[in-house]
Amino acid sequence: MTMRLFETTRRAVIAAAVGAAIWGFAAPAGAQTAERPFITVASTTSTEQSGLFKHLLPQFTGKTGIEVRVVAVGTGQALKIGERGDADLVFVHARSAEEDFVAKGFGVGRSDVMYNDFVLVGPKSDPAGVKGSRDAVKALQAIARKKAPFVSRGDDSGTHQAELDLWQRAALHPKADGNWYRETGSGMGPALNTAAAMDAYILADRGTWLSFKNRGDLTLLVEGDDRLFNQYGIILVNPARHAHVKEKEARTFINWVISPEGQAAIAAYRIEGEQLFFPNARRKGA
Repeated sequence: MTMRLFETTRRAVIAAAVGAAIWGFAAPAGAQTAERPFITVASTTSTEQSGLFKHLLPQFTGKTGIEVRVVAVGTGQALKIGERGDADLVFVHARSAEEDFVAKGFGVGRSDVMYNDFVLVGPKSDPAGVKGSRDAVKALQAIARKKAPFVSRGDDSGTHQAELDLWQRAALHPKADGNWYRETGSGMGPALNTAAAMDAYILADRGTWLSFKNRGDLTLLVEGDDRLFNQYGIILVNPARHAHVKEKEARTFINWVISPEGQAAIAAYRIEGEQLFFPNARRKGA
């Protein structure tokens, strides 16, 4: 078994072990060969469950012939996968964690790619009375006072980290305040399903919320707070630490995503006419 084949097999096993879905976008049938290049991207559930990758990646593969295989997990897990060298790049949304990843030498050259925002979703009955508020912190304080059911992803994802930051700003520790606060340890889609079943409040990324169909009695209640801004970044896994990283192919993908063509492709993705992600590429490092 060659080293490259060993690493390919190991990455597949690692992805299965964390319960992630690996899926790829291939060149047209008949063009595939055993030697066709591919890269592994550790990314967030929001980029997958929003449908963005299904829109974006076939365009890249059609242009370059490079297949993209995605491991869709929370940002924290995606960065751990990158630390171990089980992906060629990470595409995530937790800036401080991303900058720490680069500072510790696990990644090279973080670039901004796009942004959207988080939204607070909850039951139409809105027992905490937060509908229409543009202050996410005050909304969480109202939910806590009412002890209204709240579902947290609880998975160290970018969304979970953003939620914890809001609770900290609210000077609250919901996990220690009764059983109204429930952690699922799951991705955005399953967490939204839980909230729908419980008639609970939940913080969600707008992209996944717009593509989510099983809403039940859930509705969007709070949006527009600057603290709900949600930036996505992309980072090459450091090939100096992991010699098997496919640097050339990974850089090809990064350069395409932040190019005018890639940025236009991101902007073009819409659900029912509504744009889900807004390109704002800016490179830092090399």
